[in-house]
Amino acid sequence: MTDGKEQMNYLTIDEIAANWGITPRQVRTYCATGRVPGATLEHGEWRIPDNAAKPERKSRRTFPKTILGILKAERIARISGGLYHRLQIDLAYNSNHIEGSRLTHEQTRWIFETQTVGDIGADVPVDDIVETVNHFRAVDFVIESAGAALTERYIKRLHRQLKSGTTDSRKEWFAVGDYKRLDNVVGEMETCPAKDVHHEMLALLAWWKNADKTFENLLDLHVRFEQIHPFQDGNGRVGRLILLKECLKYGITPFVIADKFKQFYYLGLQDWRHGKHLRLMDTCRTGQDVFILELRQFGHLKLAEKAEAEQKTSK
Repeated sequence: MTDGKEQMNYLTIDEIAANWGITPRQVRTYCATGRVPGATLEHGEWRIPDNAAKPERKSRRTFPKTILGILKAERIARISGGLYHRLQIDLAYNSNHIEGSRLTHEQTRWIFETQTVGDIGADVPVDDIVETVNHFRAVDFVIESAGAALTERYIKRLHRQLKSGTTDSRKEWFAVGDYKRLDNVVGEMETCPAKDVHHEMLALLAWWKNADKTFENLLDLHVRFEQIHPFQDGNGRVGRLILLKECLKYGITPFVIADKFKQFYYLGLQDWRHGKHLRLMDTCRTGQDVFILELRQFGHLKLAEKAEAEQKTSK
């Protein structure tokens, strides 16, 4: 008599390997990693239920297929010497240097890689160091939140990340993470009065929400943002962080505006307001060309080819 339970039959590694059409070594690995339910190890030999199903092969590792995906993956893994690493250093150095930072590219690299100040001359203001570290964090935030809607709250958060801990943040009249309280100018150009900033920013964001997400419209967004100049300070850097975010969100090839092209950039902003778009577009296209070269350098050939094709189509 039996107790009503079905008797279990067991097979050896070799028998299961023949049934499954794989090598005994693969069967042994499946058993050792707990992927064969009911398999037991007795006296050094695996006993496997004869009705055991062959484990499904784990899917092959997939690699990011977008620039945003690459940056996210490399940021999480803290890949040294990759696209994320290069973007962080180049963007922080150039964007801050355009605004007068005295840190060199090498010093910026050192701060990013070691999280220490190192041998930096006494003539470098503390704010240059603080804002560089803040910029690294702001870029991380942009990469992780690139898909979010561009709103006043989002833009104010970028400003707060950039200016927190600076000497400006200790001034009573300076609003960190909020719009300017005092009217300001850029060179000889008047900007939006402080009392009108909220209204003008709402109008700008509403326009961008419904605009075609083209390279030219993206630059138009940037010019209009800089013309409003919503913050007391940090507008250029916040504006360029917005450029990065929207490039990543809408699949536009990112670009870093190099400090050596600072005058072309400024003249391009002025030209744009008079309906002349060529200078600023060329300056930013040059930054895209550099980014495409870096895609190739780091082995992302398909993305580089795609970016080149999009450039040709949009010209």
